[in-house]
Amino acid sequence: MTMNVATTRTVAGREVPPPGRWVIDPAHSHVDFVVRHMMISKVRGRFREFAGVISIDEIPEKSSVEATIAAASIDTGDEERDRHLRSAEFLDVEHHPEITFRSATIRAADEDKWKLTGELTIRGVTRPVTLLVEYCGTAVDPWGNTRAAFLVSGEINREDFAITWNQALEAGGFLVGKGVKVEVDVEAVLQNEDGGREAS
Repeated sequence: MTMNVATTRTVAGREVPPPGRWVIDPAHSHVDFVVRHMMISKVRGRFREFAGVISIDEIPEKSSVEATIAAASIDTGDEERDRHLRSAEFLDVEHHPEITFRSATIRAADEDKWKLTGELTIRGVTRPVTLLVEYCGTAVDPWGNTRAAFLVSGEINREDFAITWNQALEAGGFLVGKGVKVEVDVEAVLQNEDGGREAS
């Protein structure tokens, strides 16, 4: 549900943030993922270090997003598993330290959501992906900064990015699922014309 504040505008019947350059605030954002384990349960994790810029256009469909994630910042709550995920069998962070996303198109979807399509690069492999974006509203913080929130979700096949390590289970199936669900909570701050913002 969007917040009904003055900075939200309506374009073609949809609530959208005001135009401008928005910088993702990592202190109030989360980049999470979920992967099936042994076919019966789930492993949840997140990336601790990331940055990005959202450029909102007067015409929402002309907006764009660029984001970078530090691959080595992966955190699943188990250090031994995280070391394995950083290794050459998975993310190979020594040779591919960054995961990047660059948008190509954005278009309206159902229920006030948007379909964001772009190029995702993991482990040096670039593939097109489509993510579902929900705009959650804008608000002004105590320091006068205008903030916008978004929910982003989607699913990728890790094997599309040359991450193919696995182990077969005696009962059938594999230890690690191929599908990776992505769940991102984004809070971004509108920049001043000079690119700055007040401290918060």
